[in-house]
Amino acid sequence: MESWKQRARQLKAETYALYLAYRDPRTPWYARVFTAIVVGYAFSPIDLIPDFIPVLGYVDDLVLVPLGIWLALKLIPPEVMAESRARAQESLANGKPVNRAAAVVIVAIWLLLAVLGIMLIARLFK
Repeated sequence: MESWKQRARQLKAETYALYLAYRDPRTPWYARVFTAIVVGYAFSPIDLIPDFIPVLGYVDDLVLVPLGIWLALKLIPPEVMAESRARAQESLANGKPVNRAAAVVIVAIWLLLAVLGIMLIARLFK
């Protein structure tokens, strides 16, 4: 069980390092777009497949997020990622980083998608 907790901490640190790499101007635009999606999804409280669905609910957490992180790591220059990892470790050692603006943006995007989905369904039933 302790090894799972350690892996979860590593995944969290790597996700935060990706967030820092996303903000680095040396990161190509296409890597920024993909990384923003991966980090936003990883930190989002809303999952593609809800966790209450047996077995499938955890597929996104166990497969999609690590796969997205792996692909994002392939797109970001190694020197940017090395610096971002060092900054992430330093930041996490000094306390948890908090970015309320990012949380507001993520919630706003999910709310917008929910409204658009409701509008689409309403049009289908007219």
